[in-house]
Amino acid sequence: MDDSKVVGGKVKKPGKRGRKPAKIDLKAKLERSRQSARECRARKKLRYQYLEELVSSRERAICALREELEMYKQWCMAMDQGKIPSEIKALLTGEEQGKAQQNSTKLAKAGKTEANSSNPLREAMANVLWFDLLIQDIDG
Repeated sequence: MDDSKVVGGKVKKPGKRGRKPAKIDLKAKLERSRQSARECRARKKLRYQYLEELVSSRERAICALREELEMYKQWCMAMDQGKIPSEIKALLTGEEQGKAQQNSTKLAKAGKTEANSSNPLREAMANVLWFDLLIQDIDG
């Protein structure tokens, strides 16, 4: 009799269907696997190096910001005691000259933003100190 089977109304012939398994050389397969693992480890190593560099750069930025914050705290404590730090005086005198130039420039270029407002905290501190100096001049 025929070796075919009837399944669900269809006749199936014995044998292999689909892709025939290629004769795989086990040594070649093992070598490809090892090469892939080497490449994976190399990518992982590069990724971790990048992340470590990123962390160290962020830590340096944090340290710099903490130092700047500490400096601002010291300036504020000095101003609370009625002293004006020399750095702020230098900042204000430089800003006075800059404001005179900016006023003449503002008349020529109405509606444009100031170029020296790159650090809003410094600008705000300078404005506070400027008003303190004006008050001291008025009182004194």
